[in-house]
Amino acid sequence: MLSRLLVLALLAVACLAQDVTRMEQVVQSYAANQSFMGSVLIARGSQVLLSEGYGSANVEWNIPNSPATKFRLGSITKQFTAASILLLEQRGKLSVNDPVKKVLPDAPAAWDKITIFHLLTHTSGIPSFTSFPDYAKLEPFATTAEQLVARFRDKPLDFEPGEKWSYSNSGYVLLGYLIEKITGGSYEKFVTENIFVPLGMKDSGYDSNSAVIAHRASGYVHGDKGLENAGFIHMSVPHAAGALYSTTEDLSKWEQGLFGGKVLSAASLEKMTTPFKDNYAFGLQVEAKGGRKVIEHGGGIEGFNTELAYYPEDKLTVVVLGNVNGQAVEDIAIKLGAIAHGETVKLQTERKEVKVDSKILARYVGTYQLAPGDNMLITIDGDQLSEKLGSQNTYPIFPESESLFFLKVVDAEIEFLKDASGAVTALVLHQNGRDQKAPRISDKAEAPPPRKEIKVDPKILAQYAGTYALEPNVDVTMTVEGDALMTQITGQPKFPLFAESETRFFLKVVDAQVEFVKDAQGKVNHLIIHQGGVDAKALRK
Repeated sequence: MLSRLLVLALLAVACLAQDVTRMEQVVQSYAANQSFMGSVLIARGSQVLLSEGYGSANVEWNIPNSPATKFRLGSITKQFTAASILLLEQRGKLSVNDPVKKVLPDAPAAWDKITIFHLLTHTSGIPSFTSFPDYAKLEPFATTAEQLVARFRDKPLDFEPGEKWSYSNSGYVLLGYLIEKITGGSYEKFVTENIFVPLGMKDSGYDSNSAVIAHRASGYVHGDKGLENAGFIHMSVPHAAGALYSTTEDLSKWEQGLFGGKVLSAASLEKMTTPFKDNYAFGLQVEAKGGRKVIEHGGGIEGFNTELAYYPEDKLTVVVLGNVNGQAVEDIAIKLGAIAHGETVKLQTERKEVKVDSKILARYVGTYQLAPGDNMLITIDGDQLSEKLGSQNTYPIFPESESLFFLKVVDAEIEFLKDASGAVTALVLHQNGRDQKAPRISDKAEAPPPRKEIKVDPKILAQYAGTYALEPNVDVTMTVEGDALMTQITGQPKFPLFAESETRFFLKVVDAQVEFVKDAQGKVNHLIIHQGGVDAKALRK
């Protein structure tokens, strides 16, 4: 019996070693071309599986990242703000159901129905100040919480409180201001004394542009000639919405402390992790990935992208902190979580194409509905199967098996599902850790009627030229080149827009439309991107 237990233990150790090796391979695949630089930590409970640094904390001096490197967290800050509010509630200083005007009696009348709960869940209707046209001009300058609140306190609400969900940095800055009003001290002081010190988070704090902070990483972006230093932001600006810094090891302490009952009562933690709208709770996103519950939040700020995820079923913590802006951090976090749960993760370079009989391929031809009005067409040309999503380009898909195919242009897979009789009933799009099922609605690849392109005077197109703030650190830039209107989102290639009307345009590379909105004087003040059933507003800077 003892020998059998020893064999099982050795097998478990061997499997763990294989998982860690695979995790390192995944991260290295992004670090090799500098799409990722940063630090990574994976832990199950208190057992650390992987804790490493990759790339440079400072490129000029070739100083490597390590588990001790400090990174700006961006919006991961929000969960610390939410926990601070709940600590104050536990101490009888407030209730999350209190109206904001209980603390700020001079708040505008439009805020009469706004509660602290609305701020925590991004359902207040207060517009996000980081999307205001003048935000970029004010970003480099020191400010106070009161001055930040003054930027948006008199703006009209986007919707009635509690009616919708809309991510608002204003709401979390306002929460930080409430903390300061209630405690009589700074937001930094409260978080430090009530969270960082009790949990032993000695390498975490409120970032500063002037203080010398040991082991702090520099932030970078990808430019035309490689890495460039990120733009400047005064750290008083993001405040309680995004101004904290930390390390992977400190964030592991935070997850163990938060979910181990060392920070909040069980009732408060339940409040913090219960989603209200759009899977959003208090400073945390709560959803399912790979069939598992995950409590997470990401962050983005000049030169930094971050991801912090906790899988409560097996107490798994995934921390990925990067000091170069881009999508890699989220991709890495998803893949590492999958590997830790025993799933097979393939890198693009490792996918092996197999031969599938053209008669089998022909069975997959048809129209599949991902969402109302959002269809994927599967077509065949000889022995080559291809997919076309909406008005996007047609891309070939390559078989890994008779039913599982992959794309080479993006990291995604398409799996065809059959019923008991062998008839193809649906497909599943596997991408970014999410599975989206699309029922087959026709055995023919029936494209919707093509959009009708019209000619628009270049003088009208010129009115749309400019920069529009989509979200923090992500802009939509519009330029006119000849008779064409071109659009480019931060970090993406430039694409032409095609007019359906004088104010509404569409792209051909993706199934998306762009609508320009004017004020009463006829001046363009924002645009709306319509894509996948979601409308994203971007204010003109």
